[in-house]
Amino acid sequence: MIRKLTLTIALLSALALNTVAQTGPYVPTADNLAARKKFQDLKFGLFIHWGVYSILGAGEWVMYEKKIPYDSYKRLAGFFNPQEFNAKEWVQFAKKAGMKYITVTSRHHDGFSMFGTKMSPYNIVDATPYHKDPLMELAKECEKEGIELHFYYSLLDWGRPDYAFGSPIVNGKPEKGDWDSYIKFMKDQLTELITKYPAVKGIWFDGHWERKNANWHYDEIYGLIHKLNPAILVGNNHHLEPIDGEDFQMFEKDLPGANTTGFSAESKIGKLPLETCETINNSWGFNITDRSFKSSKQIIHYLVNSAGRDANFLLNIGPMPNGKIQSEFTDTLAIVGDWVKKNGESVYNTRGSTMPPQPWGVMTANGKTLYAHITTTPGESYIFIPQMKEKVTKAVLLNGGGTVKFKQQPEGVFIYTNGLTMDPIDTIIKLTVN
Repeated sequence: MIRKLTLTIALLSALALNTVAQTGPYVPTADNLAARKKFQDLKFGLFIHWGVYSILGAGEWVMYEKKIPYDSYKRLAGFFNPQEFNAKEWVQFAKKAGMKYITVTSRHHDGFSMFGTKMSPYNIVDATPYHKDPLMELAKECEKEGIELHFYYSLLDWGRPDYAFGSPIVNGKPEKGDWDSYIKFMKDQLTELITKYPAVKGIWFDGHWERKNANWHYDEIYGLIHKLNPAILVGNNHHLEPIDGEDFQMFEKDLPGANTTGFSAESKIGKLPLETCETINNSWGFNITDRSFKSSKQIIHYLVNSAGRDANFLLNIGPMPNGKIQSEFTDTLAIVGDWVKKNGESVYNTRGSTMPPQPWGVMTANGKTLYAHITTTPGESYIFIPQMKEKVTKAVLLNGGGTVKFKQQPEGVFIYTNGLTMDPIDTIIKLTVN
């Protein structure tokens, strides 16, 4: 009887926790604020899109784009058997590239869960011959190696009947389906991800844009996450200004403030930590025909330009269906890692809010040390840093430490580049200020 009573109390407690909603404006805890600061210090992360779609080698939207019936698509799980997956190799790959955190797809728009969930049989443990949980292995390896782990989680689901993809939204919910059931399913899965997997630091939502007029119950979802772990960072790729309850703001395939892709037309930069994500080629998931690989220089420039705009850079790869990372990615990111090893002090732990981007590049700052990243060779024999209030006491090349001439005037600082050997990727000048 005591056992039954204890179980009943536990179930009621879990139910109460799962229906928690934020009451009043969200007030982050001290632990959450500390996590935000650390997140900003990390600066460089690895994004991973991996799932049963990888088998078809045509990106993560292949089911939708090829109009594959859901019942047919689900058969892919029967021969998804990534025997070459090695969590240690993935984490070492990220570390060698200079990345400090990993964001990995736990569930994408196709509804397939890449973790051992009790909420749906359509998951890698139960529905595939692999029968193992790669995200648990990844979580343990990240914790061991000091790499932060975040989970990407899709709000959109093309296959679940309760989501009813394609159904008109009436009064905040789909006309067909069972919206309350779907919201509960997501909360149950998020509870698993936060409570079962070691040292999870963030949740990266995506798919809001498919149902802009739906009531996503963010007060309940965000409230639940912060109840389970107040320090966890919540972000949402909704392409809007931040919503109450979020802890960081992301930008898809664009630097903060830009809108070259059209995703950020309604986005406004808020006051939260920022992150921009981009793909190493043109695809998020593995695409066997996509050879549009970004060069190491392009990736370094994206990292530097993100840091100069006070944002993290989350670079995506799509591992192959066997669990291996293709050599084009490993080779390029090894070069990036060598650059970061030499120049990381100008990126890690810095802030980019001290100076707007300039025609020659960007500035980053760490306390009284500033870094001028010259990524575009200036037309004159100098670069100009406008409205520099602090007194510059010293200017040297970050690489080699050679003295750099400068002149400070009321309107700003002139840094003279004549006589300097300009780096073909990024000439970094380290300034000390009072």
